[in-house]
Amino acid sequence: MNSHTIMDDEWKDLTHEQKNHVLFLREKEMLDVLLEHGAITQAQHDKSLHDLIEKMGETVESQTLV
Repeated sequence: MNSHTIMDDEWKDLTHEQKNHVLFLREKEMLDVLLEHGAITQAQHDKSLHDLIEKMGETVESQTLV
């Protein structure tokens, strides 16, 4: 289910920015799952994703795995 799994040996080799990006992708995936299962509305998803992007300094274009 989680396509952003990083092994311990890989994790330790990532930069701070790369680790933050992986964490961002995990949080985004969680929002997507919550939306898919009807636990949150599309509006809640969009607002939370917008806030997550803003707070973590991400861009929409950077939402791919490192």
